[in-house]
Amino acid sequence: MLPLAYGSASVLLLFGALISTAVAVPTPLVADVDAALSKYYDIQGHRGSRGHAVESTLPSFAWGLISGVRTLEMDNGITKDGAVIVWHDEDISSTKCQDTKPVTPKDPLFPYVGKFVANLTLAQIKTLDCGSRRLDGFPLQLSYPGTRISTLNELFSFLDCADPNHAIELNIESKINPVQINQTRSVDTFVTSQQKLFSKSAYYDKITYQSFDWRTLVAMKKLDKKIKLSALVDSTTLYGDDGKSTSLWLAGLRPDSFPAPTVGEQLVLAANSIGASIISPAALYEGSAALPTLPGYKPFTTKAMVDQAHKIGISVKPWTINALSVVDQLVGWGVDGIITDYPTEVARWGQQKNLAVPPPYAADKILKCLAKFNQVS
Repeated sequence: MLPLAYGSASVLLLFGALISTAVAVPTPLVADVDAALSKYYDIQGHRGSRGHAVESTLPSFAWGLISGVRTLEMDNGITKDGAVIVWHDEDISSTKCQDTKPVTPKDPLFPYVGKFVANLTLAQIKTLDCGSRRLDGFPLQLSYPGTRISTLNELFSFLDCADPNHAIELNIESKINPVQINQTRSVDTFVTSQQKLFSKSAYYDKITYQSFDWRTLVAMKKLDKKIKLSALVDSTTLYGDDGKSTSLWLAGLRPDSFPAPTVGEQLVLAANSIGASIISPAALYEGSAALPTLPGYKPFTTKAMVDQAHKIGISVKPWTINALSVVDQLVGWGVDGIITDYPTEVARWGQQKNLAVPPPYAADKILKCLAKFNQVS
């Protein structure tokens, strides 16, 4: 999740002792997910299912479906030649990908690892192996050597196979940087390119459009009023680096200009003012202790924020929650969804609490579709 300029937050914990195997698949509730998932609690698989398989790849989304999610969360970047790809980072990190060979002999941009997505063509990006490297912070990830980054259309094609009833919901982020403006493509490029693909997809009415850069939310609302908007925010995007100046992330809005007693309530009113129906805050303040039982724990998502949101008809879906003690707290406050790297474990928690959790998709069917659509270099 995280805005482009920031590293992993302390909330990204491993479930550790809660996980006895690399992927503990819940008992299937149905052979196929035929019913609409909207009646189930919104467990969202972050970057597919980052705790279970290498992130942002078709395998990660496959395991998200198998784990039991209502929503697949993902990010979009846009290449130099205008392709919309499913990728979280603004660059190609050596911790996640490795080069294979140049597109053409003596390509001056090779090696591609370390370059910005906006400066590479789709053909160059398609040479990368982004399935071999298991992140150190996620030692239970399944690796899929040779896996290529997918375009958004390629992900849609996989989902057409895996989810023919188009029941799954999609939470798609524009990965755009309003601070380092030359590192990503423009607002107009993101919004027009993404909306064009959204509108042609069978998932059009299942898509939520999210961003830390609220300029893209404003622009998408102007272009397509039917698409649901989710306003991403954390403690680093409230104001400028000095903690006082107007943030470049919030489309010129200042939280303190909205009449409410707390920052969380102000943010709800700000999100409402741009037409967002969802606010998606970080669970904790940047640098907070990760668990409610630890000194220095400081939730960014608060009960006051949730109450204010529900008062005016806005949903609250915080990220990225990998500790069940935090899930306990936030669900107790009434949040409408949980974005997590470990949907299997959150679903298991939900079953224990008699929460209506999403049924997992049949693994054999999903893995057959994965074998058909996953591209390997």
